[in-house]
Amino acid sequence: MGTTTGDPSALGSLASEDWVEVGSGESSSRVFASADGARYAKVASVDQMAELAGERDRARWAADRGVRGPQVLGWVESADGAVLTTGAVPGVPADQVRPDQVGRAWANVVAAVRELHDLPLDACPFDRGLRTMLALAQDVVARDAVHPEFLRPEQEGREGHHLLAELATELPVRLEQEASERVVCHGDLCLPNVLLDPETLEVSGFVDLGRLGVADRHADLSLLLASAQDTWPDEAQHIQDQLPSLYGSPVDADRLRFHLFLDPLTWD
Repeated sequence: MGTTTGDPSALGSLASEDWVEVGSGESSSRVFASADGARYAKVASVDQMAELAGERDRARWAADRGVRGPQVLGWVESADGAVLTTGAVPGVPADQVRPDQVGRAWANVVAAVRELHDLPLDACPFDRGLRTMLALAQDVVARDAVHPEFLRPEQEGREGHHLLAELATELPVRLEQEASERVVCHGDLCLPNVLLDPETLEVSGFVDLGRLGVADRHADLSLLLASAQDTWPDEAQHIQDQLPSLYGSPVDADRLRFHLFLDPLTWD
């Protein structure tokens, strides 16, 4: 699939084949699956094109460095928007494993995340650092566009500007910590974005790479831990206790909390 401009519309570029709409991304782009399940297509409006192009570039960058994830198959632009087509990553989302598989799945997921975090920093052109994310949060909060359903229980019922002001008081120390422990982060590291081989429970790939970039490792670990604890509440404490040893480095609870509370304010 090549790049086109003008008519036909971006959505019309899917019309020649059988596609089924399967939902939307966090950015509200529409998501389609091919009839055979081998491909996915994200459709973005004009105002979402730059964000979708960023996901395309990140997926290509990650694939070039051996990160298991979606292969970019096509990119189509029109006056109405754009379509990104990728190959499906085999496997099942990590949040769908059986209760008796949780321990093995968690160990494999954390190991794969550590492998991602060990990629050379100087090769990554994408930023997901605190200054970038804070700017996103300031914009979302200023437009009163915070999604209440994304907030953590401790944040519910509170105004976005109050939540952001509290986090801003910690910014100097968090920036100092980030400077010494930056890694290549997935950026939206929840269990549904990690796919596992259903037999071995090994990680077969990461999906939704639109926020991949350099950041404090706790930005990823906070989302991963919260997602795992929300998904497997009976194992919540055990999962938390295991994280430092499985990851191979100490984990700072205050930094986890800071990044976990900032993330819901950055989604438009």
